[in-house]
Amino acid sequence: MSGIIGKKIGMTSIFQDGKSIGVTLVEAGPCVVTQVKTVEKDGYTAVQLAYGDKKEKNTPAALLGHFKKAGATPKSKLVEFKEFEKALNLGDSIAVADVFVEGDFVDAIGTSKGKGFQGVVKRHGFSGVGGQTHGQHNRQRHPGSVGACSFPSRVFKGMRMAGRTGGDRVKIQNLRIEKIYPEKNLLLVSGSIPGAKNSFVILEK
Repeated sequence: MSGIIGKKIGMTSIFQDGKSIGVTLVEAGPCVVTQVKTVEKDGYTAVQLAYGDKKEKNTPAALLGHFKKAGATPKSKLVEFKEFEKALNLGDSIAVADVFVEGDFVDAIGTSKGKGFQGVVKRHGFSGVGGQTHGQHNRQRHPGSVGACSFPSRVFKGMRMAGRTGGDRVKIQNLRIEKIYPEKNLLLVSGSIPGAKNSFVILEK
């Protein structure tokens, strides 16, 4: 499975065949190969890519040696891709045009925006109690009943309640690459991609 690491820049729209298509702008690569795993040594085959510059003073000593071995400067994001289509060597640089072509369908992985502590209406899509008639003046967005009667005298595990929302790893599948700008390492991907602006995004083929 080939892929690349990038950064979400923002959203815009383009016109194709008389239709307006919402797209996400992603700065993908260039990435550096920092490790090549083999069946003989590691038990499986994979390629580790690194993306995003990081200050040397903020990088652990063990990682500094890891990057130095690959001949690369310190990076902020490391991701493994199993069964990469191309044969790669340590220290190789991967650009967006080396992995994707226009029209490819990709899976986008990112960390969704954190929304803090939210109620059941926003977190789980509950409808709330509804109207304000018949004395229901203060529970329009409340969860309603959560427990049973005297048996089993407890609330079941997994009951959907209020709590921390967002900040999860989310994968959106089958997004089409509408446009590639190889000289700027930019991609236009149809639809939305999870995460805030300038957050890391993993694109898998």
